[in-house]
Amino acid sequence: MTTGFILLLAQATSAPAPTGPAGTPPKPDFMGFLFPLILAFVVFYFFLFRGQKKERRKHEEMLANLKRNDRIQTIGGILGTVVDVRDHEVVVKVDETNNVKMRFNRGAIKEVLVDTGDAK
Repeated sequence: MTTGFILLLAQATSAPAPTGPAGTPPKPDFMGFLFPLILAFVVFYFFLFRGQKKERRKHEEMLANLKRNDRIQTIGGILGTVVDVRDHEVVVKVDETNNVKMRFNRGAIKEVLVDTGDAK
């Protein structure tokens, strides 16, 4: 009974479809159709592409500011200390006791680790 009442109410409140001259249906409104698509594209641009662009710019800036004695982590998870910074590569000391050094492409550096001073 409730479902029938809701359907009856929906039919009573809906407006009849507009018709053009001599009973011909109206032409479709393309701006009404395109506006939501354009709005969705703008929202996707700001949330997806713009955020990635900011992150990429921040990572490039971090790579440009690499210097000796920075503690770093590579994209492979290797932790070490920067010994030498060259054009496209970085020499990293990964083991203090055996003086093991590795060369990495600059792009393989994920982040510069910041000491918080919590170690005692």
